[in-house]
Amino acid sequence: MPRRARIYLPEQPYHLVQRGNNRDACFFEPENYQYYLELLHDKMPRYGVVLHAYALMTNHIHLLLTPSEPDSISHLMKVVGSRYAYYINRTYSRSGTVWEGRHKSSLIDADNYLLKCYRYIEMNPVVANMVKRPEEYKWSSFRTNAWGERSEQVTPHYLYDALGATLSKRYYYYRELFKINLDDKDIHVIRNAAHYCQPTGNDYFKESIERQIGHKLGYAKRGRPAKSDRNVG
Repeated sequence: MPRRARIYLPEQPYHLVQRGNNRDACFFEPENYQYYLELLHDKMPRYGVVLHAYALMTNHIHLLLTPSEPDSISHLMKVVGSRYAYYINRTYSRSGTVWEGRHKSSLIDADNYLLKCYRYIEMNPVVANMVKRPEEYKWSSFRTNAWGERSEQVTPHYLYDALGATLSKRYYYYRELFKINLDDKDIHVIRNAAHYCQPTGNDYFKESIERQIGHKLGYAKRGRPAKSDRNVG
């Protein structure tokens, strides 16, 4: 079956997911997480990508990104993925691939889903029962977005900035968002869209994207994705 064509519209946000090969671990110790973040920091400016939120889980990653060019994300992930795989194989005297095929990505209807995607990503460690509160997990952007912890990787999206007129107000209102659980329907929309590389939004949003790119997208399967461990959300 031919590979599904990627849809990367410049200056639009994307939710990206990449899993470890066979859903095995891709991070083994703290130095691995740190090295991956350093790779992102080093390569994102080169390829014109900004990062708004992330969660590096044991066996997969979630990134919320905005590209400046149609091929920005593809170039970034190719380089970061290959450099990281080389590092892991060299560090642990192993061979073979680290990643399970290509990453998956979903164009986000920013007005309706961007802040929900922030929450979905940063709540992953809680949903996976790794921590009780998102701020307890070191390898996500929550402490940056919610408390102002310094990060060389994270750049606020303009809708995040619109939460408040000052930094302290943005942090406060962002934390307030996490006091309400995401609706099950929204979780299903976000998860399904990433799983099938479809836009995260309603049919009207998908149709508007089709008009921009000049062809039909096709639509995700109805129903829920295949059941899997919560640590691979």
